[in-house]
Amino acid sequence: MTDAIQIRMGGYGPATTGFSRALEFIGDRLTAAFGETIEIKYVWNIMDLGYRAEDILWLVEHGLLTLGYQSSSYLTDRVPELGVVDMPFLFPSTEAARAAMDGALGDLLARKIEARANYRILGWFENGFRHISNRLRPVHRPRDLAGMRIRVLPSKVQARTFELLGAQAMPMDLTQAIEMIKAGSIDAQENPLSNTVTYGVHKFHRFHSLTNHFYISRPIFVHRTAFDAWPDDIKTAMQKAVTEAIAFQRELHAREEDDARRAIAAEGCEIAELTQAEHGEFAAAVAPLREEAAHTFGASLIELVEAAN
Repeated sequence: MTDAIQIRMGGYGPATTGFSRALEFIGDRLTAAFGETIEIKYVWNIMDLGYRAEDILWLVEHGLLTLGYQSSSYLTDRVPELGVVDMPFLFPSTEAARAAMDGALGDLLARKIEARANYRILGWFENGFRHISNRLRPVHRPRDLAGMRIRVLPSKVQARTFELLGAQAMPMDLTQAIEMIKAGSIDAQENPLSNTVTYGVHKFHRFHSLTNHFYISRPIFVHRTAFDAWPDDIKTAMQKAVTEAIAFQRELHAREEDDARRAIAAEGCEIAELTQAEHGEFAAAVAPLREEAAHTFGASLIELVEAAN
């Protein structure tokens, strides 16, 4: 009897998150199709084992895990083109963002990642639109961020965005950020509401502003050496399961954002809804980034974004 194919899937959040549930969705589909010929194992949160959130990248690339996900910003040092989807106020709506990532833009970025890392990219989970939370004061306009120390993802574009907004951008891994937020050694962070609640940030930050400044996706990557060695029927089934899991995760994400907003309010926090004029001030402040984008990323990438929008 041949040994079962081992598939180890991992992430960096509790088993209850939409991302973890989506991994289980994938595993259930594969198990139903192939039974004992495959063996699925999960590591819901690698941070519980002493790893940093960013370690998911090398754990999959070197085959210690078979499949994982991570915000695309973590790969911008190796794949500079991914910086285009770190641009502020890039997509006008969730629908436009999904269309871009599921279409020609997402496909091109997936190929760019595969050219520089030992992955197969099977699709994009939705991390969604991001908002600002802080411990100091309400934020309605860029001037409210003046001098504020804010954790951002490890992306030059994101750091530059908050520098233009007047804050002190501090790129760092999630693990370090959580520790510094609890200690009060950074003032602010930016995340979807669901992440803010998942990592307990709302217990330390009173002020939350619905800025929708970035839309971030999480590529779903498989250890290429393992994937390419699988029989074709398992490769096909994995791709199909991932595609279905993306739709499942995105539905969960919308509900998680609503639940998180209620949890933030229940904690006694203030949630600021920005007016159109206030949003306009943020967009105007980061206009230099938009003007530089064609030179930085090339006209073809910008055209793909514009086509999706």
